[in-house]
Order: sequence, then structure tokens, then C-alpha cells
Amino acid sequence: MSVTVRVPAKVNVQLAVGAARPDGFHDLANVFLAVGLHDEVTVTPADELRVTCEGPDAAQVPLDRTNLAARAAIALAERHGLDPAVHLHIAKDIPVAGGMAGGSADGAGALLACDTLWGTGASREELLDICAELGSDVPFSLVGGAALGTGRGEKLRTLEVGGSFSWVFAMAERGLSTPAVFREFDRLTEGLDVPAPVASEHLLDALASGDPDALAAAVSNDLQPAALSLFPELTDTLAAGSAAGSLAGLVSGSGPTTAFLARDSESAAKIADALRASGTCRAVRTASGPVPGATVMGA
Repeated sequence: MSVTVRVPAKVNVQLAVGAARPDGFHDLANVFLAVGLHDEVTVTPADELRVTCEGPDAAQVPLDRTNLAARAAIALAERHGLDPAVHLHIAKDIPVAGGMAGGSADGAGALLACDTLWGTGASREELLDICAELGSDVPFSLVGGAALGTGRGEKLRTLEVGGSFSWVFAMAERGLSTPAVFREFDRLTEGLDVPAPVASEHLLDALASGDPDALAAAVSNDLQPAALSLFPELTDTLAAGSAAGSLAGLVSGSGPTTAFLARDSESAAKIADALRASGTCRAVRTASGPVPGATVMGA
């Protein structure tokens, strides 16, 4: 028997970042939107734990126990006194090191798949607790839809969304390390009064109304200056998306993927074509959201 779970990418429509805490993390007000780019994680019983991966950028995915999918299997097995002897196969379509939570998605997908395979009967609260141990973005990958993440992003409140939003994602020529981007944020804000992160009421209202123009006026990312400092070429991609008619453009999370909000799917297709022709990015994808979180596709 094997179990396959489909799990989405995310875009941060708001990422407000507070000053570094004593534990090195940052308090966040992180408004997540799950979008229709997916990885699929298939779990099959095996003699020992192993990880394989296929798809774009698969060569960049670690295949040892540092992989979040492997860590998820181990964490669930330890809680229930099981041997995590499974083969985890990741069919990857979410960009690697792209600020779209691809690794987090794989962790959430593996967790749900192993729970289903082993019949552990873990509660939603237990699964979310394990997700939070694995990483700040992993709980949202399990939940999907739209949510406000506080704390370091792991404490979620589901948000109402009044419609579907169309997006264009431009993949950069190289990746960006999330810890490096946060270190650069700390460097750029050193000596400044960094306000406590708060979700924008205008943005939450825009999501609830389903109005792309209102959402475009409210999107923001406090990590964008740090990402642009480390990867200045992203400025050219943002300019190309703006010139192509996007309603708004921003770095997705810690980057380096750039996300462009379009009025509708037809506009998104035109923006995508212009970005491909611009020579400012490696690849371009379109997707809409919100979409559901980790979902069992077959067992």
C-alpha cells in the first residue's frame, strides 16, 4: 500500500517582520495564500527510511534525513513508537529555495501521508504541533486556503477570502537562503526602531472582498529590501512585471521568486508571456489561489 498527498505552494500577500527575538527568531504577521502549484509526496512501506525526488530542481533537494519530509516521518513515528521505515517519493513542481514553501509543503505532505499509511489517528492539533516543530511555514502547508500566521508564523488564524486571485510567478536564476535574508534584514534595520508586526486591516478586507485592486494596494513584504540587497537583479524582474501590466509585484517571502498579482487569468497569461520575453528570470508560472492545503489523493 502507498499513500499520495498533494500539497500547495504559498505566496505571502503580507509579511510584516519584527525585530530579532532573544532566540534568534522574529515575530511575524504573515498573511499566507495557498496557490495552485503543487508537490506530491508518496509514502510506501520500505526496509528503511529513504527519500527520492523528481521534477524541476530535483537535483537541489536533499535526500537524507535533513529533508523536511524525512524529518516529518521521523517525528510522527517517534510520537507513536513506530519505525519510520518508508520510501518517501517527492514529485516536485514547487520551486526549490524560491520563497514559496516547497520544503515546508513536502514536510506537511509527508506527515499527512505517513499518518494515513500508519493509521496513527493523530488529531489535527497533534499534526499542527508537529508541523510547528518542523518549521514556521509547515503548519500553513497542512491547512492551506488563506491564514494569518503570528508568532514566528506557526500560529494560524484562518481568513475569509471572497474570490480567487490570479498570480504570475517568476523564478530566479539562483536561490536565496532564508536565514541569510533574515540576517540581512537584521543588518539593514540595526539601530532602527522596528515596530511590532501587525496584519493590515485593509489587506484582510481586500481578501474578504475578493477585490484584486484593493489587494494590490495593500500587499507588502518587509523582507523585500533584504532580498533585493542580496539579489539586486530581482529589481529588473519586478520592473518587467510592472511594465507588463501587473496590479502589484513583490518578492515572495524570503525570495527569490517574484510574485505578480493580475486582474484575471487572461491578464496573468499576458504578463507571463512578457516576463518570459524579458530575459529577467529563469522560468515563469501562473497559478490562482486560494486552494486547499495538504490533501490525500489516493491510498
